[in-house]
Amino acid sequence: MSETPVQLDRAAIEAAIPHREPFLLVDEIVSCAENRIAGRKHFTGQEYFFAGHYPGQPIVPGVLLCEAGMQVGAILLSRRLAAAGNASPRRVPVATRLQDVRFKRIVRPGETIEIDVVLDEELSGAFFLTAKISVGGQLATRFQFACTMADA
Repeated sequence: MSETPVQLDRAAIEAAIPHREPFLLVDEIVSCAENRIAGRKHFTGQEYFFAGHYPGQPIVPGVLLCEAGMQVGAILLSRRLAAAGNASPRRVPVATRLQDVRFKRIVRPGETIEIDVVLDEELSGAFFLTAKISVGGQLATRFQFACTMADA
């Protein structure tokens, strides 16, 4: 894959991972290089989970912030495998580990998260990544995770 950053729209995102509404947590990819990817997701306040997650004072669930980071990481892995000629529509990246999760800032309806994921290491078919989720330059969530490829 080229080191030249590229942007991806919704169609390219849906071609890279199997997630769909209402569980697709990536609106756009703003840059993608060999070992790093950055995306965005805007929370309008109309998402299904706000009705029951802190009613009257809604916040984005932390587990969904982690899921957004892992989806962006899955897009990176799908693109890497396609560039290496190893892509298969029957194989998808799945999370195998989540660790060192830190929640630093609440994310509320109307806010846009910026998702930055770095591939730290690839070892024997396992991919080790670090995700940082921020809002307006403020760190909201940071975590490390691992993925492998599984049959769809």
